[in-house]
Amino acid sequence: MVESAVARGFVVTTLTRGLSGRSAPGTKALHGDRTDIASLQTALGSRSWDAVIDTWSGAPRHVLEAATILAGRVGHYGYVSSRSVYSWPIPVGADETAPVVDGDPMSLDSSDYATAKRGGEIAVRDIFGDRALVARPGLILGPYEQIGRLPWWLRRMERGGRVLAPGPPERPLQYIDGRDLADWMISAAEERLGGMFNTMSQPGFLTMRELLEGVREVSGSRAELVWASPQMVEQAGIEAWTELPIWLPPDGEAAGLHAGDVTAAFEHGLRCRPFAATAADTWRWLQAEGDPKALSEGSVGLATAKEEQALDSFGICETKEW
Repeated sequence: MVESAVARGFVVTTLTRGLSGRSAPGTKALHGDRTDIASLQTALGSRSWDAVIDTWSGAPRHVLEAATILAGRVGHYGYVSSRSVYSWPIPVGADETAPVVDGDPMSLDSSDYATAKRGGEIAVRDIFGDRALVARPGLILGPYEQIGRLPWWLRRMERGGRVLAPGPPERPLQYIDGRDLADWMISAAEERLGGMFNTMSQPGFLTMRELLEGVREVSGSRAELVWASPQMVEQAGIEAWTELPIWLPPDGEAAGLHAGDVTAAFEHGLRCRPFAATAADTWRWLQAEGDPKALSEGSVGLATAKEEQALDSFGICETKEW
């Protein structure tokens, strides 16, 4: 978000605690703890801004407090929410009118991601009304992806050998490069666009085959993809999404996670860069800054021993079987 705004020539102010990482270059850095309202008020002072973008993922009460403080001093409030706010299971083809979970903007509970994000949405809309933009992305990939989903696949391809490839190969995927989300939200702030928007690529913008072949290419690997059907993956006791990041079976209750309706966002200018650029730039980021914590700690992705056991148990599934 900061890089996109600075690149366009905006005067950008950031608010962080200042306890980890570094202040973004080219910005005015304010330090304060948003969970402490006195600290937040002191840090913000009496300043005013054209727009604010809030990426908070914790308790919704702190979104409400920030929005209340800024209500008379900011023209536009952009909030990064999530498609997780939709009631489970998310229907295939769900647009912004699909049922959502309950949320409480006064809550200090952040234990449930979906209800916390929904509470944040309500807080922003209650205070800013039509001046609030709520973005609901699904998977966010690209440089700075700290969860480690795409980085895991890149590192796995780098190791080479036989790689468990969950199929079907043409399984449609849906995601957004974080930079495309940022560019769109900055443009929306310029235009004072308000409302709720699903913000991902079109369904099928990328397939599982294109994902795996793409990360294999950018990592310079000669790994062999061993395709397995969803049934084979399940029988091997391997968890979709967590142990095999990004992938989900094409049917079942999770099918809607890669099949959201994004018509509204695309009608308002959302565009997505090719996956090859996302993969290559993520690979360069990994080389420059090292693995994200979740990846280095092994909290995401399939363990080597489990993968080898699965590969030995079912061998290679030829393409002709799909």
